[in-house]
Amino acid sequence: MGHVRHLYVHIPFCAHRCGYCDFVTVTGHEDRHAAYVDAVLRELQGRGEVLGEVETVYLGGGTPSRLGADLLGRLLDALPQASLETTVECNPEGVDEALAAALGARGVRVSLGAQTFAQPLLDTLERETTPTQVRTAVALLRAAHVPSLSLDLIYGIPGERESDLGRDLATLEELAPDHVSAYELEAKPGTRFAVHHGARLEEQAELLERHMDLVIDSLAYSGYDWYEIASFARAPEHQGRHNRAYWEGRDYLGLGVGAVGTVEGLRRVNGPKLAAYLEDPLTAPAATEEITERTRQEERLMLGLRLADGVAIDEIEPVLDRRALERLVGLELARVEDGRIRLARRGRMLLHDCVAELIHDEPA
Repeated sequence: MGHVRHLYVHIPFCAHRCGYCDFVTVTGHEDRHAAYVDAVLRELQGRGEVLGEVETVYLGGGTPSRLGADLLGRLLDALPQASLETTVECNPEGVDEALAAALGARGVRVSLGAQTFAQPLLDTLERETTPTQVRTAVALLRAAHVPSLSLDLIYGIPGERESDLGRDLATLEELAPDHVSAYELEAKPGTRFAVHHGARLEEQAELLERHMDLVIDSLAYSGYDWYEIASFARAPEHQGRHNRAYWEGRDYLGLGVGAVGTVEGLRRVNGPKLAAYLEDPLTAPAATEEITERTRQEERLMLGLRLADGVAIDEIEPVLDRRALERLVGLELARVEDGRIRLARRGRMLLHDCVAELIHDEPA
């Protein structure tokens, strides 16, 4: 038995590729869904020896719910059973009674991609859903007694006003999910979305700090704990335990086309080609990267500071710039307590800048 306790499975299928998305996705190919599930299970059989007692399983994408109730249920039943949490990402328009029942019966935590409740902004994001479908999906999942429901919210959408975000947050309060993931829109340079909306994205960049302030304050008022940069939970048991494993630098096994995993200092990225993966998932192209001790510590600092409880200094001491830490503490952007570095609210909002300050230059 191995030592890895976290499993990620990538399901690449989507109805439409949104212009801002840079994940490994494929559209159509409904006739290959069953073959893909078979391929994932073959990869698990060939590479799963590193797994120990599995604590979390996460099915992301893409759109895992596009597999449908029966096929998704078969995959979940064949994967190792997680002792703490199994999460499946769903799009609202794909949630019907059968799918909700399949997830509820298996005790699956659901991450629902709402993004916004304003139809014009959904159209801008090229999302093939409606606010009504989001509400219907929430009702179906609640009726199916899923143990934890998370809603995704995106802000900084081209054309979005502060009043639009306020209405989204009011709707979130009404729907009362157990968890909220609230992200600023990121459109990588060169993507279709960035080319088409470049000027309006620049306008939004100037508003992002105000948007983030509104998100944090509104969700706090609604009873959510801001436990990670983009994550809010009503109670500790609803925190995303699988994602916390990433932020805490734990090893995890990644299965599926385009999946990433890190095991014993080696990062593996499966190739993006569906045909090659279906032919043989164990010989399909994959890139590997050795993670040096310095890289591991830098990543531990960067990811650990995303969390409200921060990172232990003794885990990242060799890469820590102590003078920079003193400056951040003096500016009230960070604090040191019980041997841990924690970022203050303003520091968390300036996370990338703080991390860049705290990592000292590598010796020549």
